[in-house]
Amino acid sequence: MTREVTVSPSPQVTGAAPYPAGRSVLARYLALALTWGASFLFIKVALTGLSPAQTVLGRLVLGALALGVIMLVTRRRWPRRPVFWAHMAVIALMLCVVPFLLFAWAGQYIPSGLSSIYNATTPLMTMLVTLAALRQERLGTAGVLGLLLGAAGVVVVLAPWNLGAQAGPWWAQAACLGATFCYGLSFAYTRRFVLAYGHDAPTIAAAQVGVAALIMLALSPLLATGPVRLDLPVVASMAVLGVFGTGLAYVWNTSVIARWGAATASTVTYLTPLVGVVLGVVVLGETLTWNQPLGAVIVVAGIMTGQGVIGSWSGRRSR
Repeated sequence: MTREVTVSPSPQVTGAAPYPAGRSVLARYLALALTWGASFLFIKVALTGLSPAQTVLGRLVLGALALGVIMLVTRRRWPRRPVFWAHMAVIALMLCVVPFLLFAWAGQYIPSGLSSIYNATTPLMTMLVTLAALRQERLGTAGVLGLLLGAAGVVVVLAPWNLGAQAGPWWAQAACLGATFCYGLSFAYTRRFVLAYGHDAPTIAAAQVGVAALIMLALSPLLATGPVRLDLPVVASMAVLGVFGTGLAYVWNTSVIARWGAATASTVTYLTPLVGVVLGVVVLGETLTWNQPLGAVIVVAGIMTGQGVIGSWSGRRSR
């Protein structure tokens, strides 16, 4: 990924639209945090009736169908360049198939909250990949400080020092780290190799999730075996994971990467553990402890620092 790749400055755009800016991007960023923050809860529920591979197969197929409907209703054209579809195969593996399988497999052995903690390491993984692969996207002092501050806030919210023996086996935790490394690669890869083709976010999302679904369908005779038990919680969880967590979420994700950059877009994973805390309090009746709201403030401060919001406020006040 470190070699320089030149893409035509005016690729053929089929049904493309300008990427959203301002409040629209922020709204998609927050929707992404809410959807992906709840995904670990839904994965845990889905695993009560399905195997990890069956869970991944179901969410990818449902996500591909949802995105296919969007393509049909909005009359977008599918990309035709073979090289674009080759990039989509890489993205499908790194952003969908491999990390989904790793997180679902690990979910059998470790708490969903711990999965959220490891999921929040994605920006750190992305930062490492970005520094090595994207010459045009160097992180300044504010960016590095924002990433580190956000990571510290996640640690405060989740309080891993209280997990103790509930942490689970080390190899399940290593699988989560492997998944976030794949996410880091995919953020940077999308930014460098995919966005320059000029296709809009729904088209890119439909392509990558569609290819991922085809890959999982091909692998299903080997991986997605075993008994299936479908009850209302399992079906509802799969529907949310597929349509929102795997379908619409990837449209939002691509839009945010295009406007804000790979490293900043990946900070959405700082908010996903916060969503898990709120769900625990509201749905499961868990107790809200002092460290959770404090960590939330630190996380938001980290994101604002990385975006340069805090710096711009300080600059205005000093004038």
